[in-house]
Amino acid sequence: MLLTSRGTGRWIIPKGWPIKGLKPREVAAREAYEEAGLIGRVARKKPVGTFHYAKQLDTDPLLCEVHVFLMWVDTQLADWPERAERQTQWFDVADAAGRVDEGGLAEIILRLS
Repeated sequence: MLLTSRGTGRWIIPKGWPIKGLKPREVAAREAYEEAGLIGRVARKKPVGTFHYAKQLDTDPLLCEVHVFLMWVDTQLADWPERAERQTQWFDVADAAGRVDEGGLAEIILRLS
């Protein structure tokens, strides 16, 4: 599952900032729901990989480290908090890897096949 970013429309995965009191995998599940309407469970406690990207802010880009968690999806809701702001689409592994801009993310996706 990929979704578009709100700012540039690039294909990305759900991601967010750490939330005090929540484990990283819990934040991952929350972001998957808010950004893509995905309901399921995170497959394991540890991330399947990490990549870096430059988040575009109003002033200078901010280098971010993203921990990627694998999620077993039971369903995608018809409506979710950011539905009007994003597009979502399911891709096979090779196609998804070719659509993301971040090389580190593409490598993680390819390792899933």
